[in-house]
Amino acid sequence: MTPLPDFPPTREAALARLNAFLPAAGRYAAERNFIRPGNDHVSKLSPWLQKRLLLESEVVAATRERWPFAAVEKFVQEVYWRTYWKGWLEQRPAAWSRWRESVPRLTDALSGEQRNTWDAARAGRTGIAGFDAWAQELVATGYLHNHARMWFASIWIFTLRLPWELGAAFFYEHLLDGDAASNTLSWRWVAGLQTAGKTYLARADNIAHYTEGRHVPAADQLVAAPVVITEEPLPKVASWAAPAGASTPLTGPVGLWIHPEDLAVEQGELAGLPVVAVLAPWPKGLASRLGWAPNVADWTKQALGDGAGRAARHFRAEAVMGEVDDLAATLVAWAQERRLGTVVAYRPFVGPWCDEAACVEAAFARAGLALRWHRRAWDQELFPHATRGYFPFWERVRSSG
Repeated sequence: MTPLPDFPPTREAALARLNAFLPAAGRYAAERNFIRPGNDHVSKLSPWLQKRLLLESEVVAATRERWPFAAVEKFVQEVYWRTYWKGWLEQRPAAWSRWRESVPRLTDALSGEQRNTWDAARAGRTGIAGFDAWAQELVATGYLHNHARMWFASIWIFTLRLPWELGAAFFYEHLLDGDAASNTLSWRWVAGLQTAGKTYLARADNIAHYTEGRHVPAADQLVAAPVVITEEPLPKVASWAAPAGASTPLTGPVGLWIHPEDLAVEQGELAGLPVVAVLAPWPKGLASRLGWAPNVADWTKQALGDGAGRAARHFRAEAVMGEVDDLAATLVAWAQERRLGTVVAYRPFVGPWCDEAACVEAAFARAGLALRWHRRAWDQELFPHATRGYFPFWERVRSSG
């Protein structure tokens, strides 16, 4: 696959894009809602941030070094939104598992008319101005401006009357920055579930204004009022806790497992560990199980390779990559063959890699091997506060400097 031109799957490209955006960061609050060709007035950092080829702390630090806080507060706030969603989902993992369960069930339950609408929506041939262009742009580029995502989700849910879960699946299939937390919870927010009763309704005049006249839906193309969507309350875990064992002393040779939710392991907490071996496998069938489009799967594999290569150079250790039939069994065999005393990794967030990590953890326990999870200090500090809503969370961030 040829890398998509706006998003080469490397840390080098991420840093280059951050540096290119910094001069415009001070205008972000005033210009962020406009959708313009190229979208260079917004950061477009999300694919790299989602894979942590670029770290949130790096983006915030670089932005605040370049600009007074008042000038970039809105942009910095958007970076923290991503962490807030992750922390919120860590405390309510059923939002992810319910969504995963619902997609095949709701797809099978579509009526003939709904299926025709669903097919037209995904192909970008509904006839709704803007919506069709955004569907085609998403499939072609793996990216969509955030304001377009909101309009698209609203039209999908309220005008086309399609299940929000299937819209979230369409985004998750094609977005390079597809994120269990940001994607699932943003669709829930538009639908009026994330903040109970508060929906987001796309308006023709708003679309016309912020696309600067490029997309002007007819007055009768969009609904004037949303439908009410309800659900059973989500169970909440008692409290968020850091992964156990992060402070346990290392024993024996240390191995490092790298996965695509943290690909800058040479930066931060793990960088100083005495790692002697690196493993960065790709589970066969993962992409098809998750419904990822080929370009999303290929981009993620290439990003994983970039992260593994940098880790190997940093630790001066061999990096083993490639597709494997069974991720957990591969990790166990690798640890045993190299006589590793401890394997370390950043614990994945709630989502597909966390599901894989649970199998890895069980396999290591059965084999009597030591697996030490870590979480970045950024997450350790912020996740416990993602409980009372975003704005109390943000005020706590602001008050702490």
